Amino acid sequence: MRLVFAGTPEPALPALCRLIDSPHHEVVAVLTRPDAASGRRGHLQPSPVARLALERSIPVLRPARPNSPEFVAELAQLAPDCCPVVAYGALLRDELLAVPPHGWVNLHFSLLPAWRGAAPVQAALAAGDPITGATTFQIEPSLDSGPVYGVVTETIQPGDTAGDLLDRLAVSGAALLETTLDGIADGALTPVPQSQDGVSVAPKITVDDARVRWDLPAQVVERRIRAVTPHPGAWTLIGDVRVKLGPVRVDAAASNTLQPGKIQVSRHMVQVGTGSQPVQLGEIQPPGKKFMNAVDWARGARLDSAAHAS
Repeated sequence: MRLVFAGTPEPALPALCRLIDSPHHEVVAVLTRPDAASGRRGHLQPSPVARLALERSIPVLRPARPNSPEFVAELAQLAPDCCPVVAYGALLRDELLAVPPHGWVNLHFSLLPAWRGAAPVQAALAAGDPITGATTFQIEPSLDSGPVYGVVTETIQPGDTAGDLLDRLAVSGAALLETTLDGIADGALTPVPQSQDGVSVAPKITVDDARVRWDLPAQVVERRIRAVTPHPGAWTLIGDVRVKLGPVRVDAAASNTLQPGKIQVSRHMVQVGTGSQPVQLGEIQPPGKKFMNAVDWARGARLDSAAHAS
């Protein structure tokens, strides 16, 4: 099939690579978000998907308004049979969805109807789900509600961060997307409507959402920190200094109790109180510096007995 691939961030790259190399499909163009400011100087940079497409000599489409009549006409001229989508980052309207005869097929990183929305991997981790996965489905105007072509499952490991889990799902999901498109091309696949039971929503994670709530139970604090690692990154205030935190460890054997946010430093560990038992900090990133071991940081910071995270 003739394909126009829509995607923007790095997790879309494994799928794009598989489709470019597929003997059954031709990626005639890539649709991605416009170049965005990056770095301290704010220089405009192409998306990871745009960079890969340019390296493989594939035309790149970067409309500011993908649902505009002008872009709908431009896409129609390319005559795609189907448009696979992986984390493109914009809502698609009826006129655009109607262009390819086989529609738009989305690879979503959850087991739909669970965790529809922008941050399914983060939501699954924060909720403590034991299993997640990826789903291919036909895009409709409503959010992630279209009929399903296929799924692949993935066990969530105890120490997984959102980055770890997304890396694995991007690879297994890429294979699922290619298989789905193969099945659509030869007429072997028919999508099945999603169940109306078990619907949950995973909205985009903001920087404010990534602030640690020390009043929550330790297990919840630990999961939430992993869910926002590496992006946007967990953070807290220590005094009036904002620091980023890497994953923490629940100190299940701790005999001491600490008030939520209370910091206790010993020779070999830094503990912070939560709504239950303390957690041990792993790495910490002070302003303008790289991540470092929390014990080394505490030694250099010379925290007093009143040190508190909030």
